[in-house]
Amino acid sequence: MANHKSAKKRAKQSQVRRLRNKSVKTTLKNLEKKVRAAKEEGSDNKDEILRKTQSAIHKAAKKGVIHKKTASRKISRLFKFMNA
Repeated sequence: MANHKSAKKRAKQSQVRRLRNKSVKTTLKNLEKKVRAAKEEGSDNKDEILRKTQSAIHKAAKKGVIHKKTASRKISRLFKFMNA
């Protein structure tokens, strides 16, 4: 356990950030699953779902939840999957 005041604060901040990042990552996984399901079903709104997913991935990268290049790779693979 932390002894210094600043170390206690850092531990608290780290825990809050971990929970927030976990939530964002879970949302991204669910959106990616929706994109793949929409493609397989031949859904009419698959382009809209893809745009929402792309936006969410960019936001996660902007906030530092995932790396910028990881975001680019995920988006690239999703578009490649949708256009195949």
